[in-house]
Amino acid sequence: MEAYGQILLIAMPAFFVLVLFEKFWGMWKGFDTVPMNDMISSLSSGVTNVTKDVLGLSIVVISYSWLHSKLGFFDIKATWLVYVIAFFVLDFAGYWTHRIAHEYNIFWNNHIIHHSSEEFNLACALRQSISQIVKIFAVFLIPAAILGVPPEVIAVVAPLHLFAQFWYHTRHIGKMGFLEKIIVTPSHHRVHHAINPEYLDKNYGQIFIFWDKWFGTYQEERDDVPAVYGVTRPVQTWNPIKINFMHLWLLIKDAWRTESWRDKLKIWFMPLGWRPADVATKYPVQKIQDVYHFEKYNPELSKGMLVWSFCQLIVLLLLLSYLFGNLAAIGTPGIFFYGGFVFLTVYALTELMDRNPHAWIWEVVKVGYALYFVVATGDWFDLSKVLPGAVSIFVVYLLASVFISLWFSFRKEKLQLAS
Repeated sequence: MEAYGQILLIAMPAFFVLVLFEKFWGMWKGFDTVPMNDMISSLSSGVTNVTKDVLGLSIVVISYSWLHSKLGFFDIKATWLVYVIAFFVLDFAGYWTHRIAHEYNIFWNNHIIHHSSEEFNLACALRQSISQIVKIFAVFLIPAAILGVPPEVIAVVAPLHLFAQFWYHTRHIGKMGFLEKIIVTPSHHRVHHAINPEYLDKNYGQIFIFWDKWFGTYQEERDDVPAVYGVTRPVQTWNPIKINFMHLWLLIKDAWRTESWRDKLKIWFMPLGWRPADVATKYPVQKIQDVYHFEKYNPELSKGMLVWSFCQLIVLLLLLSYLFGNLAAIGTPGIFFYGGFVFLTVYALTELMDRNPHAWIWEVVKVGYALYFVVATGDWFDLSKVLPGAVSIFVVYLLASVFISLWFSFRKEKLQLAS
């Protein structure tokens, strides 16, 4: 937990700077692929994901350490060759977990957030799941366990493997020559994120593309088929917490509504998109029929609201850095209360961006939640011991936050009445 938090203290600013670099590069080149509202939503999703992971809010059904102790036929040392083998094994496992997430209803809920952006940029790489509560990934590492790859090697290689998937989420890099035959490139991954019929369910590879070529899921990017991004059932929200559970909620409703007991069980394990016939007829859901002619989700936001939303994100990243840098000092249950504030902030922020007329209520709840801890303890999780006077600044921020959120909410209502 603490080690991962320390890694993120370095990784988060690096990713943030790269996301901003891509935006400014696109603006300079006249090809901006990073709309501000999409970027804020994506970064907010990344915030919820890393918070969930650092706090350990998941259940590991089978740990790699247990598999290693039970299945390992060899006792090998952690040499450089072992690290290389572990990297390949992780990528093989990643290919299959990724493919399964796209092919079965029950697993898609854990992955929909990553595909929910209707843009393709570095920021959308940070759209990662908080709904994956039960983790079964270790099952796919059985080959590594049998080979005797030490658990500490997997612990080191896994974050590196994850971070190495960031760079190819961009539209600013074309095809890369001979590398297209070996590694996953931006061209390959643009295909994967596209909803064009020619591109759907292709290119599941995470680092190496040859898995797709070997297992029949490879598709080259075509000049005559420009990629269109998103999901065929558009999410229609900037709120990453809602997106994380919307597919699960649809499955629950469909399972409840169908009159067939067989379908109530069957729906979870059927191919992605399958719905009971009686429910699909009675309760249709919006689905994009023509990928070249649909309106992207883009509620009208003033420049002031966009600037304020970005400022909220910056404050949240600073507060999150304090949490990750002081996990041991804050301790439990404090870190979980702090995590609650992070999630409330993201929810309130993105509800306001969605122009939800009740967004201000979530802001009031967030501020009330934070002020309770400040008043009850006279501090914000010992922040004043690290930065004297910071708690006063934090309280001023909270009061300004709720006031500005109310102003934007009621101003929006007036605009609606005027129209």
